[in-house]
Amino acid sequence: MKSILSTLGLIVVAATLSACSRGSNPLGSAAEAAEARPRPATAGFDSQIDANSARLLAEGRRIFRYDTFGSEAFWGDSLKLHEAIAGEKNGGVGPGVSPKTALQLGLKVDAAALPPAVVAAIKAGKVNLDDPATTLVLLKANAVLGVSGVFDRSGRMTSMGITCAFCHSTVDNSFAPGIGKRLDGWPNRDLNVGAIVSAAPNLKPLSDYLGVDKATLLKVLASWGPGRYDAEVNQDLKAARPDGKSAATLIPAAFGLAGQNLHTYNGWGSVPYWNAYVAITQMHGQGVFFDPRLDDAKKFPLAARHQAGHLNPVSDHVTAKLAALQFYQLAIPAPTPPAGSFDRAAAHRGQAIFDGKAKCASCHVPPLFSEPGWPMHTAAEIGIDDFQAGRSPDDRYRTTPLRGLFARAKGGYYHDGRFGDLNAVVDHYNSTRHLQLSAQEQADLVQYLKSL
Repeated sequence: MKSILSTLGLIVVAATLSACSRGSNPLGSAAEAAEARPRPATAGFDSQIDANSARLLAEGRRIFRYDTFGSEAFWGDSLKLHEAIAGEKNGGVGPGVSPKTALQLGLKVDAAALPPAVVAAIKAGKVNLDDPATTLVLLKANAVLGVSGVFDRSGRMTSMGITCAFCHSTVDNSFAPGIGKRLDGWPNRDLNVGAIVSAAPNLKPLSDYLGVDKATLLKVLASWGPGRYDAEVNQDLKAARPDGKSAATLIPAAFGLAGQNLHTYNGWGSVPYWNAYVAITQMHGQGVFFDPRLDDAKKFPLAARHQAGHLNPVSDHVTAKLAALQFYQLAIPAPTPPAGSFDRAAAHRGQAIFDGKAKCASCHVPPLFSEPGWPMHTAAEIGIDDFQAGRSPDDRYRTTPLRGLFARAKGGYYHDGRFGDLNAVVDHYNSTRHLQLSAQEQADLVQYLKSL
């Protein structure tokens, strides 16, 4: 039952907003300060800018949380995932997915979307969390993050789609474990995407596309585990690394990317590029997608075979939404580390190490904590293998921005979680770069990273 709430090949998504650097001209400082002060909307073009900003923010938030991009045609109509969720007693197939099972699979529930009567019943212990019918109630209330159910007039679930929030939102657990206030942009490192997808009643569309049998597909999906997803296996068919471990990467954060250029661990493109890539090639939404780099049959054999870089369906549910979606994602700040989660005095010392002896700031340039421009490096420069880099068009790794590291600690650090904690990350660079940091300097540097 663990793999039952199966949904999606997912997403992903991330985001970036350009930061304008202030000049050092003293004559301009007063004018700049005046511009920075909040002011009411004025007549003329300024008022249009203000109105457009408000519209894009609201529209982008709605798209991020609730828009399926027409993915119901795949997850519901083709894979029949909604039937596995509903269960036989509710017009579907099998035992169905109870709220307890859904939470075990890492799905999250937005407490603010719960009807007051449901909240009261849960608190009173009168809600059966082992009943799939309760899951349908939550879906009808749009309370399950990233999962959108389609219901007919009789209340029967007839299809379903997924949204960006499926992978890139979680909750603060303020109501109960897995139930609370939304945390948009935070990676859901509890989400077992592979187990969810494997529960779909009809996996033939996926196995046919990949050119593998069902048993092989299920083996690959089972290899991912919680918090991991492979957004490239349906392009290059590389399901495992050379060492035999899964090629899936950790679900990345979609916060704190304002001012960043390329998105994802190994580049690929900007925020709107990756939003289109994920919405269409991973979430299986309906939209136009163009990338002739995917015509490289040697690097991307499946993509070249299926012309994945030249998609132009009759109906486009994606393109018109990319601008607002990007605007909202770029507005999501990196979260502030919890009080008491790091040693302030040690962090202050660690900052000097970061900027000086350790040379971290040469790539992680404050305050972006990545390089302005093209923040890409070869595997040799980083001191790791080039497997994941080689799955991208540029064969490189992106310099990951560092703010909000605490919110993406689960599962480890780097694209594949190879470093279990920040101590391991610092030790890696101390060794490969021959930094000769003392144990105390390494410890102080870790505290500084925790403070970001």
